[in-house]
Amino acid sequence: MNMLPMNVSALDAILTGACALIAAAGAAGMWVVLVSLSRSRARIVALEVRLAALCGECGPALAESARAAGRIERLEQELTAIGERMHALERRGETRVFDQAIDSARRGADPERLTEQFGLSRGEADLVARLHGRKKIA
Repeated sequence: MNMLPMNVSALDAILTGACALIAAAGAAGMWVVLVSLSRSRARIVALEVRLAALCGECGPALAESARAAGRIERLEQELTAIGERMHALERRGETRVFDQAIDSARRGADPERLTEQFGLSRGEADLVARLHGRKKIA
């Protein structure tokens, strides 16, 4: 078999064409990567803007949550105090407590003392003092 020697100029032309194709493919690949990178950057910027907006929205929500937690804690304390007062009234017998509070008001006890001594609420103590307390002479 006789192989014809390839012409150097033909070989040079083939290699030049191959290099041109490789360079074109590399350039096209780089263009695709650059477009993808540009789109990714745009998405990152959009996400950063959205994250900043969400952080801005979270601040007031967190502050309101802290205020609500404080209110809940105060309400729990009030509820505990009411439960303790109810328990004290149940132990003493409500009717007996009011009778004793009325007697004490007739002897001149003020609402604060009625609250402390008999476990009445401020409203109950005020009512007992007004209805049964000593009349002040003007």
